[in-house]
Amino acid sequence: MNLDELQRASRAQFDGRAACYGAGHILSDVSDVAGALDGLGNEALDPALDVATGAGHTAVHLASRGLRVTATDISEGMLEQTRQTAAASGLAVATACRAAEDLLYDDSTFGLVTCRTAAHHFSGIVKFLREAFRVLRPGGWLLVIDGAAPEDNPVAEDWIHRVEKLRDPSHARFLRPSEWRALAEEAGFEVRRCGCHPLKQPDLEWYFRTAGTAPENRAAVRALLEKAPVDARRVFGVAEEDGRTVWWWPRMTLLGRRPEVAKSGP
Repeated sequence: MNLDELQRASRAQFDGRAACYGAGHILSDVSDVAGALDGLGNEALDPALDVATGAGHTAVHLASRGLRVTATDISEGMLEQTRQTAAASGLAVATACRAAEDLLYDDSTFGLVTCRTAAHHFSGIVKFLREAFRVLRPGGWLLVIDGAAPEDNPVAEDWIHRVEKLRDPSHARFLRPSEWRALAEEAGFEVRRCGCHPLKQPDLEWYFRTAGTAPENRAAVRALLEKAPVDARRVFGVAEEDGRTVWWWPRMTLLGRRPEVAKSGP
């Protein structure tokens, strides 16, 4: 793969930290995925492609529904975790090393493309959305779940980006839900749902351990938390609980569909 600088940083980060994302990680709770796909039958979704699968929690959930699933990731370390997650569940999941911006599958191959809590690492969201549209068959579904920047609050948005970039330098950017909707529609999707629900982050120190945050960056993040602007404290619910620093991550869910019939030109 020909990778750009951010893609190389993401691969190095997650190859080095893959073992931290297995059983017991916050992402092993896939109720968000189950809820987003509720009411959509397997016939409409099969086969499925899980992009930037991480440790494979979403991919294994899709397989548990009876779907034929392929899981891709830029990190071979994460793909090995996916294989372990699938084996522990007794389920079959195919794996392939792919960048989200270059999926390398034929047009109209899948009924569902999912991408969960990963897109803020991508170097090209527009390229990813175009690739997702391309590999979905007409009538196929796209599910993106990711952290989001707040609407109409540049102070809080700037603060969370500074925190996340220090905690994990492979972080690129959180998009606002309105940006996600606009970009998905521009790529050709009919957006059926796009909104946020808060997700409580367990503990700042847990996040440091998971990401392997450098000591100097940990100190910088703690300083940002200590001096967090009022808007950031309000939007993200920054608080101290039993000696732990916690906050609430706005988690966006976007559900889109590739139209059955291609849109006509102007």
